[in-house]
Amino acid sequence: MLVVMQQSATADQIDGVCEAIQRLGFKPWPLPGETRTAIGLLGDDSGADWSHIEALPGVANVLLTSKPYRLASRDWKPEKTIVELAPGVRVGGDEVVVIAGPCSVESEAQIVETARAVRAAGATALRGGAFKPRSSPYSFQGLGKQGLEFLALARRETGLPIVTEAMDEAGAELVAEYADCIQLGARNMQNYSLLKFVGRLGKPVLLKRGMAATIADLLLSAEYILSEGNPNVILCERGVRTFDSATRNLFDLTAVPVVQKLSHLPIVADPSHGTGLRDKVTPMARASVAAGADGVMVEVHPTPDQAMSDGAQTLAPAQFTEMMRQLDLIAQAIDRRVARMPEVAAVA
Repeated sequence: MLVVMQQSATADQIDGVCEAIQRLGFKPWPLPGETRTAIGLLGDDSGADWSHIEALPGVANVLLTSKPYRLASRDWKPEKTIVELAPGVRVGGDEVVVIAGPCSVESEAQIVETARAVRAAGATALRGGAFKPRSSPYSFQGLGKQGLEFLALARRETGLPIVTEAMDEAGAELVAEYADCIQLGARNMQNYSLLKFVGRLGKPVLLKRGMAATIADLLLSAEYILSEGNPNVILCERGVRTFDSATRNLFDLTAVPVVQKLSHLPIVADPSHGTGLRDKVTPMARASVAAGADGVMVEVHPTPDQAMSDGAQTLAPAQFTEMMRQLDLIAQAIDRRVARMPEVAAVA
């Protein structure tokens, strides 16, 4: 349910509606807007009679929604959410943000060299895994805390904000100390206890779509984070599993406009995991920008063929530079712009 207040509604009237909702055993969620306030209701309200709420002073009307996700819905928040990763780096605004870096942090030299290369080419955030969930227990699992320390060094060298993955609650607390944005990977999209935990940490969260998740599943997972009081959620389309082995995943670009119609949350596209093939990354990055994605996240490594994870889908710095040139052209063609780092962002 969504209670829409009149433009002239007073603070006392808004408080009165919230108190009435609480007396019925539900949690009110005020949503201040530019011209009026709406009050959402969290909980299963399907069997309740809300006719008396509409009669309260200051209430314009009561809207019943059938969507299982509330806070993530455009019904509750028509205007887009903008998530700030660092001063001047905002996801969900008019510009396309590019997040780039290696699948895994392998060494100090590797991550610093990559950070410098992607910043020079135009990236506005650095990705890199310190904790790596791998299908095989014998594959490289990441450097852990040392990897986070190397990422922090790369941020000091370049000014790029850090996006890196957390796999569990203890790791999420550690990531929150070092990173600007906590990534939750496809395997953890429906780890509900972890979703709630990172929602309480207060850091921006990049939530990847699960390998067999519907868009409704993705938005419901985002709801867990939002319901803990964290509004800074970025969704990520990274492909879903299919029967076709021609690519690693089916890169579902229709998810971008579908999510943007259903939700106010920004959505970025990950063509590296979406395709699993290096020569397909740039074409799908171009398509992501054309489809209206708020950002693109790609894997870049100084020597992809020697990468300790996902080398087959990773761009070399020269390939990434060319991709950025092409993204600029695509963005301009549809009256958009690829974001660039503020000149003052680099830290000595």
